[in-house]
Amino acid sequence: MLSTFIFLHSLIRWFVLGTLLYSIYRAYKGYRHRLAFSKTDNTWRHRTATIAHIQLIIGIILYSKSVAVKTFFAGLGSTGHITEPMFFGIIHIALMLTAIVLVTLGSAMAKRQTIDQEKFKTMLFWFVAALLLILIAIPWPFSPLAQRPYIKPF
Repeated sequence: MLSTFIFLHSLIRWFVLGTLLYSIYRAYKGYRHRLAFSKTDNTWRHRTATIAHIQLIIGIILYSKSVAVKTFFAGLGSTGHITEPMFFGIIHIALMLTAIVLVTLGSAMAKRQTIDQEKFKTMLFWFVAALLLILIAIPWPFSPLAQRPYIKPF
């Protein structure tokens, strides 16, 4: 069962990145060209936040079951260097939680704006900030902190 959650978490990351990038694109385009905030823009704003929250739930389940996290909290990851247990025990979870908070704030604040340009501007700012944190916190195959494949198989 744990391998299913790992696979889903690995796969859904691409949906989070895709919806976030597309929402950022729509926000930038809408803000730059002074477009009306359409129902489609609102749908993408909402979809991005929803997929990010689904990813968060799966991530919390994995965090509670992770051997690397348990190793870190058992004290075996305290070598003074950033190890994989430390990455997953602190860095990954802290940055990802912060990123989800930023997506949530951006989505909620954009929803409450009354001026279309302010909706786009709000989405653009908060979603870009979240994207930067997410890109830093993902354990890419080339990362010096912790490596995972682009999609982890079952």
